[in-house]
Amino acid sequence: MRVLISGATGLVGSEVARQLSALGHEPLKLVRRKAVKPDEVEWNPAAGFLQDGIMETVDAVVNMAGATTGKLPWTKTYKQEIINSRLMSTRTLVEAMSKAKNKPKVFVSGSASGFYGDAGNQVLNEFAPKGTGFLSDLAFQWEQEALKAPAGVRVVLARTTMVMSRKLGALGRLLPMIKLGVGGPLGSGKQWWAWISQVDEAAAIIHLINEPNASGAFNLTAPQPATCHDIVKALAKELKRPAFVPVPAFALKLAFGEAASELLLCSQNMSAQKLLDTGFVFQHDTLTKAAAWVVNK
Repeated sequence: MRVLISGATGLVGSEVARQLSALGHEPLKLVRRKAVKPDEVEWNPAAGFLQDGIMETVDAVVNMAGATTGKLPWTKTYKQEIINSRLMSTRTLVEAMSKAKNKPKVFVSGSASGFYGDAGNQVLNEFAPKGTGFLSDLAFQWEQEALKAPAGVRVVLARTTMVMSRKLGALGRLLPMIKLGVGGPLGSGKQWWAWISQVDEAAAIIHLINEPNASGAFNLTAPQPATCHDIVKALAKELKRPAFVPVPAFALKLAFGEAASELLLCSQNMSAQKLLDTGFVFQHDTLTKAAAWVVNK
C-alpha cells in the first residue's frame, strides 16, 4: 500500500510510518516545507494547499495532524491553534480527496477520547453520547470534518486516548516525578484513564486500514481498564520507586486551569470491544505489559 500520513513526525504518526515500512508498505509523510526526500509530500493546511496529484496515487490516508493538547496551560490563543490545526488539516485532505478522480479507499482520521467528556464510571463504547467541554466539542468538530470525505472513501474515526510510549508523550511530566520518588496519583486517583501503548495504537490504525468492514468511530484503547492510581502504581513498580505523593486536584487546577479538569482529572472508562471484534490482537493488552515495555527500554 501507499499511505499518506499527516502528523508523521508526531508520536503516533511516526510509529505508523515505521510499522508500515517494516511491513513492506510505502508511507508518504506530509511536511510543511519543500519536500526534499522521496517519502515527503509538501502541504500547507493553513492555506488549504496539498501537492497536486498526490491523492490520485495513494491507497489510504492517515490523518494525525494537530497541535498537542499537552502544552499547558491552554491560553485562548493556543486553544484556537489546537482547533485550527485539526480542522484545517482535515478539511485540506477531504477537499483533495473530493477533487481526485482516483480516490483513496480509506481515510483514518484522528479523534480523541475527549469526545466523551467526563463520564465517571460509565463504560464508554462508541455509541456513548458526546460529552461536554472544550475537548468534547473539538473531537466532535474534528470528526464532522472527516465525515465529509467523498462517497467511496471508507472513513474510520480513531478515538485516541493516552498513548504510553518510551518517548514519554503523555507521560512526559509524570514519569520523571515517579523516577525521583515524588510521584503519585493526580487528584483522587480514582478517575479512569483509558490508555494504549504506542505500538498498539499504530498497529490498530494499520489493522483498520486493512479491515474492509471497519468504518465509523473506534475506541483505540487497551482492553484492560485502569484508574490514574493503577497507572501510577504500575509505572512505579517497574521503576522500583514509591508513588505515594498525591497531587491535589486544587493544585492541578491552579497550575493548569481548564486543562487540568479535561485532561488529568477527567474520567473515561473506554471499551475496546468494537476493535477486538474486528480481530485485532494487542501486543500490550494489560497494564503490566505496557508499563514494563515503557520502562525497560
